[in-house]
Amino acid sequence: MRQNAGRMLFGGRGGRYSFKVHRSCAGVVEYGMGEMTFDVLVIGAGPTGLACAIDAQRAGLRVVLVDKGCVCNSLFHYPAHMTFFTTPELLEIGDMPFSSPNQKPTRSEALEYYRKVAEHYDLDIRQYHRVESVSGRDMQYVVHMVDRFGRAVELRSRKLIVSTGYYDLPNHLGIPGEDLGKVAHYYNEPHPYYGLNVLVIGGKNSAAIAALDLWRHGAKVTLVHRGAEMHRHVKYWILPDINNRFKNGEVTGYFESTVSEITEDTVVLQTPSGEVILANNFVFALTGYHPDFEFIEKLGVKLDLEDDRVPVLNEATLESNVPGIYLAGVIVAGERTNEIFIENGRFHGGLIAKDLAEKLLAVAV
Repeated sequence: MRQNAGRMLFGGRGGRYSFKVHRSCAGVVEYGMGEMTFDVLVIGAGPTGLACAIDAQRAGLRVVLVDKGCVCNSLFHYPAHMTFFTTPELLEIGDMPFSSPNQKPTRSEALEYYRKVAEHYDLDIRQYHRVESVSGRDMQYVVHMVDRFGRAVELRSRKLIVSTGYYDLPNHLGIPGEDLGKVAHYYNEPHPYYGLNVLVIGGKNSAAIAALDLWRHGAKVTLVHRGAEMHRHVKYWILPDINNRFKNGEVTGYFESTVSEITEDTVVLQTPSGEVILANNFVFALTGYHPDFEFIEKLGVKLDLEDDRVPVLNEATLESNVPGIYLAGVIVAGERTNEIFIENGRFHGGLIAKDLAEKLLAVAV
């Protein structure tokens, strides 16, 4: 017996359409019963996920996207005043021009651009829906999710595209005190840290950018990196800036050093000169991020453990070893997260859509 039936409107290909929302006795909300099964469900509504959905939709397929956060959730959590390393045209998807007065666009401009693209293509995006598991098989997948209120939701789809990125999963230090409220794995803006002792952990772009921004806005900054110097991949205009701050003593740098403990008022460092204890108010552990390998493996996708956990897939179609499950974006490269960016991941949708159209439209005929 069904109860609490209602009707909801969602944007979709070819205009808006409505269908009933049922709540079962078990409390599971089921969108799309039977005849409303989607052709393609995209997990992840970042730039690559949006590009995949657009390409599949333009191929004539009914598509829905789901994301545990907002549209372009990872970009939203970048530093508020971040500037991209690349030029606007290399961030374009869906043949939509990215107009910017700047040679290198900002985070705010990128977010506005991707919102406009989603609006133009009338994409059906279910934001704040976390995928818990997937059941079924090729042509009959059921995606089990929870919304932001903890309510269970189900969607059905014939094919799946997984484009979950990696920025949502930070590499943890595994040290005492890492779970304290003063420790963060993302940096946003400097104002709350004016006049305070801030430790930045890491030696790549995010650490250098955060350290410089904090210092320029009045924080007392110390940077700790396990390497002998800042990473060689730090952007060419940032590297001399941060190195000059170290040279002038404006930012204190500890290299070939690690953090062994974080307390409410201090941090403990292990340095070549021995243990150092510093007064501390906040810590930014900007030590990198990784794809959700556990989720991928739960889908049945095999990882090549001898090749940086690169998923097993068909390079021509990006279909994994599990029939009907495709991978797109940075997760295609496994642990080599510096190989795929928006600039090249945006083209994955075309490869996938071609294969999907051949299989799904041929079946429909």
